Amino acid sequence: MNAKPVSEAKPAPGLLRSSGVVGAMTMLSRVLGLARDIVFARVIGADALADAFFVAFKIPNFFRRLFAEGAFSQAFVPVLGEYREKGSPAAVKALIDSVAGVLGSVLITLTLIVVLASPLVTGLFAFGFWLDYPDKFAAASSMLRITFPYLLLISLTGLAGAVLNSYDRFAVPAFTPVLLNVTLIAAALLVAPWFDTPVFALAWGVLVAGVVQLLFQLPFLARIHMVPSPRVDWRDDGVRRILKLMAPAIFGVSVSQINLLLDTMIASFLPTGSISWLYYSDRLSELPLGVFGVAIATVILPSLSRQHAAAAPDVFNRTLNWALRMILLIAVPASVALIILAEPILLSLFYYGEVITARDMAMATLSLRAYALGLIAFMLIKVLAPGYYARQDMKTPVRIGVIALVTNMGLNIAFAVPLHIYWGIGHVGLALATSLAAMLNAGLLFSGLYKRNVFTPEVGWRRFALTLVFASGVMALLLFGYDYYLNDWSLWAWWQRGMWLAIICGSGAMVYAICLFLGGLRYAHIRHQANG
Repeated sequence: MNAKPVSEAKPAPGLLRSSGVVGAMTMLSRVLGLARDIVFARVIGADALADAFFVAFKIPNFFRRLFAEGAFSQAFVPVLGEYREKGSPAAVKALIDSVAGVLGSVLITLTLIVVLASPLVTGLFAFGFWLDYPDKFAAASSMLRITFPYLLLISLTGLAGAVLNSYDRFAVPAFTPVLLNVTLIAAALLVAPWFDTPVFALAWGVLVAGVVQLLFQLPFLARIHMVPSPRVDWRDDGVRRILKLMAPAIFGVSVSQINLLLDTMIASFLPTGSISWLYYSDRLSELPLGVFGVAIATVILPSLSRQHAAAAPDVFNRTLNWALRMILLIAVPASVALIILAEPILLSLFYYGEVITARDMAMATLSLRAYALGLIAFMLIKVLAPGYYARQDMKTPVRIGVIALVTNMGLNIAFAVPLHIYWGIGHVGLALATSLAAMLNAGLLFSGLYKRNVFTPEVGWRRFALTLVFASGVMALLLFGYDYYLNDWSLWAWWQRGMWLAIICGSGAMVYAICLFLGGLRYAHIRHQANG
């Protein structure tokens, strides 16, 4: 590493700057997301109705991963990139119009079906509610009728965001989720007190947020003259190609979401609070994933798609090398920190001795540590999968996804059942199974790219890895020291927890950065690798 950059070539102009913009916007959204979850913890806690709301919120979000930023985006962006590379602006606009019409018609139909059959859908995803908790089942079914139309709105928002990303307008789509969090916070603080059952205000907040997010993006589409004029044309060549790519991608890109919903289904058989414990711990583990993993994946997919269309495999490989380094620089210390500081973080954010209890925090701590074990894998999947999607290879991730899903299902039973029977912590088994399945998924994705020579490690990886281990190890020792000498977080006032958590995280980040510097890594190296 030293003073010599790893690569002299240009993977894609502006990758570091673009990922920085997306990361900053996503960081704002995630901070507000944490504020939202803190408000949720104060308003609805982890009781039966909280479990019901989280199920009603998770179901449209599961489909969102398919129709918005998930399978649809992974299939649409490469085709759109090819149209931009080889076609005319009129052809690009015609593709967007056809895709908007087909996507909208499918989603309207699906929304009507789910709203009419909400008890059936709720039973499918939370079967344990139907068997053992009729009140939770009834509440979840009622809230699903309110929350599910959010899917239509957020998927059209995802279409708009995919178009803007393809035109390198990354900031607007990255900022849009901020509006969801602001709307839900307002619903919880301002609207919920007017409801006899406050949790229903949050369900209505989800629906309103979908409207707000879609309307926000339309003016920016107008600036590039790409506001869709929807037309339903199933025979359009671009639409047929996207559907062909999307069919396998629906499964491949959504493996982690399917795993989470399987966890929800099994958790519905576990004691009340299990779904909420998993929700709070999963949300914290998603913070670095959402801020950095999604940011880097967002900016590299359009670049990789254009590089593949231009037949530039060397540049394609350098883009992947840069993305993997960036992911590991964040994922490794984030995983270490979450494992060590799980309890202080959860207590600082959510515990106020009211609707959230000390037992809730202890249970969420265990599942957060289990999720943190798989954080590196979760983030690697975000940048490895685009290596396939950009090349319009959807079949390989699907095969890998099937293997990971079957593995996760087996591990769910293998871990959750005995942990529940003997220690009453079955939810931890679900989180651990998800992490191990993600490790398998990431390993197989990497192996496939490596064996096909799509990814070839550039010079400097060994030195980079040693520096990363050294810096993370020193940081871990510091965090362990803090954790050993500071205890009884539950007895402190909120400002004391916040102050000490800021000190711990800040000093940990500083030590990590200093150790990276001592190991030879410089900001100029990362910037050079991203911009040439």
